[in-house]
Amino acid sequence: MNTLLPTSTAGSLPKPSWLAEPETLWSPWKLRDEELARGKQDALRLSLADQTHAGIDIVGDGEQTRQHFVTTFIENLEGVDFEKRETVRIRDRYDASVPTVVGDVARKRPVFVEDAAYLRQHTDRRIKWALPGPMTMIDTLYDARYGSREKLAWEFATILNQEAKELAAAGVDIIQFDEPAFNVFFDDVNDWGIATLERAMEGLECETAVHVCYGYGIKANTDWKKTLGSEWRQYERIFPKLRASRVDLVSLECHNSHVPMDLIELLRGKKVMVGSIDVASTTVETPDEVADTLRRALQFVDAENLYPSTNCGMAPLAQDVARGKLAALAAGAEIVRGELGG
Repeated sequence: MNTLLPTSTAGSLPKPSWLAEPETLWSPWKLRDEELARGKQDALRLSLADQTHAGIDIVGDGEQTRQHFVTTFIENLEGVDFEKRETVRIRDRYDASVPTVVGDVARKRPVFVEDAAYLRQHTDRRIKWALPGPMTMIDTLYDARYGSREKLAWEFATILNQEAKELAAAGVDIIQFDEPAFNVFFDDVNDWGIATLERAMEGLECETAVHVCYGYGIKANTDWKKTLGSEWRQYERIFPKLRASRVDLVSLECHNSHVPMDLIELLRGKKVMVGSIDVASTTVETPDEVADTLRRALQFVDAENLYPSTNCGMAPLAQDVARGKLAALAAGAEIVRGELGG
């Protein structure tokens, strides 16, 4: 039976201290070789247990097997040289040293399929798995081969489609493509970004989602948010075309943001993952605060299409803070379910 207001996370959860440095985004692994492989599986089971204990309805791996939500996928592709690095501007926000595309990109082997199958073996709940979206992938690289952001995005979309089909066959119920770049490059999003996203989703029999947020709770992102004024209307530029696209769910940031809630109306008819947990704060929300965010969202999305979630990933947070936020998300959704008679 389908649950009303099914809860999920946007993606990452903190890694245990024996696997990576706590409260540090993209920390190097502390283990190696076979010990690392076993450690990732242990961490995945612990992350699953945290979600299950909190009452999260749609679970994920907490990105325990990934060091970085984009580059871990790219590391497994041909045509990208991680030794040849260049400094680029990431999402027009901060400079970073990134690997270089030096040849034709191709997928050598399945990347996350084995991990997804392992998660499927350990839960009977619905599973959501996150992949980087094509536009966000090209924004995390220096291109010395294709000479066109659009052309490289189409190549990545084909590769992602190969991975996504195998993830669905492994038992994944929802495949989510992370596209924070959609909140920056608006003309490209509408000209070809959504089209490449749809290519990545082509032929999938499972549900699909796109996650568009304002980023992790790191200084570069929080400083950027301070420049956006009293209303964050970036979603207004992309939601109309996303509404017309084949994507099933759209994930957005709401709680403690300056996103006008009525922008959700632009997605009417779509399922909407409403970010009800602030990942840029160590303060644990109360269930009533979560419930209030959901009540406001219900003015613009039908109850059967509302999916309570987090604003973004929680990898940089302390374990106890993340667990508290998961519990608050589940409890807040339960309050509103009761009010709806669900």
